[in-house]
Amino acid sequence: MEINKQRLLNEFLELVQIDSASKDERLMADALKPRLEALGFTVTEDDAGEKIGGTAGNLIAVLEGQKDAPALLFCAHMDRVEPGRGIKPVVEDGVVKSDGTTILAADDVAGIAAVLEAVRTVQEQQIPHGRLEILFTVAEEGGLFGAKSLDASALQAKAGFFLDTGGPVGTIVVQAPAQKNISATVHGRAAHAGVAPEKGISAILVAAEALTKMKLGRIDEETTANIGLIQGGVATNIIPDRVELKGEARSLDQEKLNRQAEHMAEVIQSTCAAHGVEAEVSISDSYNSFRLTEADYVVQLAVKAAKAMGLEPQIESTGGGSDANIINGYGIPSVILGMGYTNVHTTDEAIPIDQLEAAAQYVLQLIKES
Repeated sequence: MEINKQRLLNEFLELVQIDSASKDERLMADALKPRLEALGFTVTEDDAGEKIGGTAGNLIAVLEGQKDAPALLFCAHMDRVEPGRGIKPVVEDGVVKSDGTTILAADDVAGIAAVLEAVRTVQEQQIPHGRLEILFTVAEEGGLFGAKSLDASALQAKAGFFLDTGGPVGTIVVQAPAQKNISATVHGRAAHAGVAPEKGISAILVAAEALTKMKLGRIDEETTANIGLIQGGVATNIIPDRVELKGEARSLDQEKLNRQAEHMAEVIQSTCAAHGVEAEVSISDSYNSFRLTEADYVVQLAVKAAKAMGLEPQIESTGGGSDANIINGYGIPSVILGMGYTNVHTTDEAIPIDQLEAAAQYVLQLIKES
């Protein structure tokens, strides 16, 4: 029961060269839909693109089964981070990488290619299977927007597998944090920077002071926080009267997450009050956490399939969020599977070919073992 390794590699190399930025996945969706239909899937494209201002929606593909087995969901995202246009993959010493001017987009084309190759092998070798569902999402990068806009009523899966994390094949992520977003606008007082600077109150300086008081970075083993965007000012000769901050907090523990977000908001408010200025601060939920155990069917199946391949399964938690956070929230127990790629979101991104092959073989084994 072997996949076609050369076909898998060729398809991966072809797909990474299709431009597919977040909210601009039209070309990728158009390339994937006929491939899924050729495999016998009923494919629908939802209205997520319209909801988020994108060019394409999520692709939902369903293939009914021939045996009584729990329905399985396999998911990967169609978008990639920048610089991700005009990718020219290079194969060298058993590794695929970019030419150094762009990312490779193994995150997450490797997941897409692995799923397609596994299903082709199932069809060619007439391997009995239960209901198979494939979800290729849009706009995962930067906000999980496609998954958040998904109508999950079409999905019946009892176990979901998201091919979307680093670590070698055999890595099974069973826990991920919740995230809150923090936005703040600090209002200072404008004045001429050369004529009467003492009449102004710099919103940038007030914000900077708040940041020095704020607990950021690694808070504890379960919690992180960051201010990632700051914008303000209009000219060098004007004391800035407005600055905007955007950040986040994440934690595996909801109580810790609430405390961290409230701490960040309180520091901004109290620092502004000390300078006699005001701030508008908002906290919003980005996504919920999930936590699965070895008692869950999806974890048991992932472990069983890995061992059947001779892999030693590595059960882990992560500090990052993914579409799996959203789908778990829809009631489909889902894990994230390691793909073996390295240095994602950089121009040094790469994937060993044997890891790409192992990922496709793993999907095939999951279908067989279900």
